Amino acid sequence: GRSVGKPLRKGQQALVDTLLPRIAVSSEGPVTSELLFGDTRPLHFEIGFGGGEHMAGRGDRLPHHGSIGAEPLLNGVAQALTHVDGDNGQHPPIGNIRIHHGDALEVLARIPDGALSFVYLLHPDPWPKARHAKRRMMNDGPVKLIASKLKPGGEFRFGTDHPIYLRHALMVMQRHR
Repeated sequence: GRSVGKPLRKGQQALVDTLLPRIAVSSEGPVTSELLFGDTRPLHFEIGFGGGEHMAGRGDRLPHHGSIGAEPLLNGVAQALTHVDGDNGQHPPIGNIRIHHGDALEVLARIPDGALSFVYLLHPDPWPKARHAKRRMMNDGPVKLIASKLKPGGEFRFGTDHPIYLRHALMVMQRHR
């Protein structure tokens, strides 16, 4: 996939330059609630958050939870930063979100087993061609990793409107019950 789309607007670039470094997940070491937020709050992890609308909404509604989002596309990260920053003064800033610009699996691997309350994979790229199926997030390796990071009773929420991807995901999930 690509990591950069259209050029960022001036305000978006300013947020990438100033806000992202303050809320970015570190590039090495463990990723824990204590290190990110200074306490033991429940953690949510969103894989490929797109423009960050869902992540910002959850962060706003659940202020005592922590959200980690990973997105490879810089334009999505920039859009999410506008939500975190309060949508240009329309809302208060959201302080319980941390962002990783890059591969979600890199961060997920550094989260301790059993640490996540929720994992979201909402409308990922379906990679519809058979030869691209190995690129899908809903494959045995990532699903096994996600399962290991969820605490007992934790939830994995997956959504797609792509029928081929749905069938593929159901087959994978059947193997990981």
